[in-house]
Amino acid sequence: MSEKLKRFTKLLKEMFELEKADLDFGIYRIMNLRKNEINNFIENTLSEDVKSILSKYATDNSHASKRIEEIEKQCESVGVKVEDSKLMEEYAEYKARLSSGTGAAELESDVYSALYNFFSRYYDEGDFISKRRYKEGVYAIPYEGEEVKLYWANHDQYYIKTSENFRDYSFKVDVHGEKFIIHFKLVDASTEQNNNKENGDKKREFILLDENFLEVQGNELTFKFEYRVAGEEQDSINKLRDNSKLNKSALDKMIEPVSGNADLKQFFLALNMPVPTEKNNTLTVLEKHLETYISKNTFDYFIHKDLSRFLNRELDFYIKSEVMNLDDLDTDNEIKVNTYLGKVKAIKQVGRTIIAFLAQIEEFQKKLWLKKKFVVDTNWSITLNKIDESFYSDIATNDEQRQEWIELFAIDEIEGNLMENAYSNPLTVEFLQQNKNLVLDTKHFSADFKERLISSIDDLDEETNGLLIHSDNFQALNLMQEKYKEKISIIHIDPPYNTSSSGFLYKNNYVHSSWMTMMHNRITIAVALLSREASFQCHIDEYEYDSLYTIYKAFNFPYQGTVIWDKRNPMMGGRGIAVQHEYIIWASYHLGQFIAKAENIKKIVDKAASIISKNGGVYEKTRKEFSDWIRDYEGLTGGERAYKYIADDGRVYRHVAMTWPNPNPAPPQFFIPLIHPKNNQPCPVPARGWSRTPGKMKELLDKGEIVFGNDETIQPQRKIYLSSESNRPVSSVIQSGQKGKAELERLGLSFSYCHPVSLYEETIYGGLHDLKGIVLDFFAGSGTTGHAVINLNREDEGNRKYILVEMGNYFNTVTKPRIKKVIYSKDWKDGKPQNRNTGVSQIFKYVRLESYEDTLNNIDLSRSPEQKKQLDLSNKFFNEYLVSYMLDIESRDSLLNLDLFKTPFDYKMKITENNETQETAIDLVETFNYLLGLTVTKQGITICFSSTPDAKGKYENSVKLTENKSGKYGFKAIEGLLPNGNKVLVIWRNLTGDLVADNAALDAFFMKYHTNVGTGDFDVIYVNGDNNLENLRTEKEQWKVHLIELEFKKRMFEEV
Repeated sequence: MSEKLKRFTKLLKEMFELEKADLDFGIYRIMNLRKNEINNFIENTLSEDVKSILSKYATDNSHASKRIEEIEKQCESVGVKVEDSKLMEEYAEYKARLSSGTGAAELESDVYSALYNFFSRYYDEGDFISKRRYKEGVYAIPYEGEEVKLYWANHDQYYIKTSENFRDYSFKVDVHGEKFIIHFKLVDASTEQNNNKENGDKKREFILLDENFLEVQGNELTFKFEYRVAGEEQDSINKLRDNSKLNKSALDKMIEPVSGNADLKQFFLALNMPVPTEKNNTLTVLEKHLETYISKNTFDYFIHKDLSRFLNRELDFYIKSEVMNLDDLDTDNEIKVNTYLGKVKAIKQVGRTIIAFLAQIEEFQKKLWLKKKFVVDTNWSITLNKIDESFYSDIATNDEQRQEWIELFAIDEIEGNLMENAYSNPLTVEFLQQNKNLVLDTKHFSADFKERLISSIDDLDEETNGLLIHSDNFQALNLMQEKYKEKISIIHIDPPYNTSSSGFLYKNNYVHSSWMTMMHNRITIAVALLSREASFQCHIDEYEYDSLYTIYKAFNFPYQGTVIWDKRNPMMGGRGIAVQHEYIIWASYHLGQFIAKAENIKKIVDKAASIISKNGGVYEKTRKEFSDWIRDYEGLTGGERAYKYIADDGRVYRHVAMTWPNPNPAPPQFFIPLIHPKNNQPCPVPARGWSRTPGKMKELLDKGEIVFGNDETIQPQRKIYLSSESNRPVSSVIQSGQKGKAELERLGLSFSYCHPVSLYEETIYGGLHDLKGIVLDFFAGSGTTGHAVINLNREDEGNRKYILVEMGNYFNTVTKPRIKKVIYSKDWKDGKPQNRNTGVSQIFKYVRLESYEDTLNNIDLSRSPEQKKQLDLSNKFFNEYLVSYMLDIESRDSLLNLDLFKTPFDYKMKITENNETQETAIDLVETFNYLLGLTVTKQGITICFSSTPDAKGKYENSVKLTENKSGKYGFKAIEGLLPNGNKVLVIWRNLTGDLVADNAALDAFFMKYHTNVGTGDFDVIYVNGDNNLENLRTEKEQWKVHLIELEFKKRMFEEV
């Protein structure tokens, strides 16, 4: 094998992920299932293809070289020059043959070299990207003549990284029955100040802290790292990976503190527990998880949207610009031209074969990324006032729920009196009746209780106030498309700012383009959810403001502006200007005014009334005290501070000039002076005239709404009164120095950074044009948006709803607990409610979705005996199958196994949580509701029946159903509305495999349901499993029956 072929083969193995055989997750595990076949394709099939293509063009020069050598020796032996001998003509012919063609080995070497140069400029650590080249005209950007073209390195890709395990990766190890938890914790690197994230082309590395890198607490051990560009010599020793392999010096350093410490012996055993693989039979638990942690966070950031088109276009451009040279074709030597064209043909043909194979893998990953994800788990949090009291006895005896209420709401501190019951263990029904703002969580109860509870709530979706989704936001938005299309009133997000402390994972040397791709992907899919009057608000700082503003401009919102948030707290200590502001980009389909929250208006009016009451009327002292309060009170805008006057009747007002506003000159009657009421002298008229007609000015005078100065020298102004109904537009500058972190600490929760609730209340109020609507935040963080919506509803009795999407593990420790706490009470201190009578009535649902990694980890590749037989018949057919079809065909059953829909309540998948993978039941019912876009009006319980023949039945094989918990026929019915308004009935059932018996049971259930509910009003009925349900339809009924399996598959993959 030539050196150039070796080099090219090594690159191919990197591109096909064969160098990562030790990684047993994601696409690496899948490729490893067929690694032998892929290896054979790379090492043998491709080289054979190159030889085959070039065989027609390569010249066999071995005979010519041999004959030339013979002629030269003969002439030399007799002392004659070749050109003087009779053999000169033959000698010249062989010389010409050598110069006119190229040998096979040389041609192959040229092809491999060209292919290596091409693919190496696009492949980078698992991604295909136009890498930086220091030469002009290397790439051609597609351009269709637009006025402005927005383009960046990853614009045609999906950003698929998640930072879920970036800052804190944990895993459990069992040593002799004792469980140990190991953490890899990332700390902020001190060298990454002021967004100095990279140093030229140097890559960031995971580096063990030089000191205090180990922390032990009970059965938990934490290793601390930095993620930055390596600098000093010590960094090289502490780097976790060196030249794509784990660095032994760093590994030794990690193990050393536990190896010689008797108290930490169990940790030593845990870290060194063997987990051998085919490639590495000495692999330890520590090595395995380190490699997984580093790999997950350092490569494979993107999936290309159309890799085949991209690489084929680039290959054509590459051949035309860097392989072909027109001067080489300007020759009469036909052999040389044909050989040259043969080389080009080989480069293009083999290049396209490789592209086809790579595109198959990329398209497969894109399919997995874009498919709608399963709902893994569904639960509800409901205030007790929404729950029928028949459930209270079960609730009172639930110890898990009691413990949570102690932790969240400190109910154990509730003391009784003559009128109210005190806390007790167990709780009493009477206690629950007196504390109806307690928030129940169905996760603490049995499946049967949960179903009965949810079934008792009519108009379920309408009654639900909030939805929390534990998922990557792209996947959540993707699943929401059908149900929430054009229904979201406002999107309000606070994405990672792409600063050193934000935790955003970007590809080395692609800081801005990684972030722009992530944001563009999500904004694109989110925009489809916006209603016709909706707003889209996004927080950002100056580091990515320009990029984000330009992205929003590409979506052509009718209105787009920027609100500046003045935090009133300059960041001291940094270089340059002390920054004390951030931005909120505000795009909207609404073209009217955005009305600001009137909280300060009420405060001003109430304060004026209070001061008047205290002073016994409106006097100079009253007016001065009020004016001083207006001047000194923090939190008022400049416009609000203008309301510093109190009229004789106690109303608050401000002065406003009455100048002619139009650019054209005012008519003469608009220059008539007003007469001062004290000295009857004319007052100055504005230079451009009055803004009102003489008739309107007289009307204002009669109503006392014009303010005169002490004498006629002062121009009169108009009084504008302030009332609780007064509206003011949202200002382009919002001043708020409140600390969101402090607000969260009062709730007894901790989060690294969060904005003040009051800021969100201001912007959300301004973005909504009614007291109702749906607010979506798909970067929910600690849940500030949900907190703000609940507060707004509490204040004005609105019916705004909220949807929060968060991927982080703090979803369960911060986001959800925060929402529960603000539902229970408005006021908190040190984690305890200060007023238990300020709760709100609420239902929110929270769901967890399958992740992209879960999807990959559930994929298995399988071939039937018949498939194997057909593939063995022809190498050509097998190679075509391997290159273009293998992944799609062999993964079908593991991607969505419709066979398992026979027992839909037992559908299971391998789901990973906290880096532990286990078989988990999937919520097919909830998943299908989202796929349909169903607004649920009634959710039934799962009822099991046994059957007996019904001799009096209307149909052959009729049966009677009797409720029986151990019965083999299980049914669950869901009622709701589709987005088009059609009424739907969904029937889920367990199938036994006996088609006749199953359908007889279905018919009996349907007839019972028909009698109890009346199914004639339904437009569509969905049922799993083949059935003859339409035979039961009467002449007056128009409903149609669809198979759940077919509809489920179609909708799950409709975007792919």
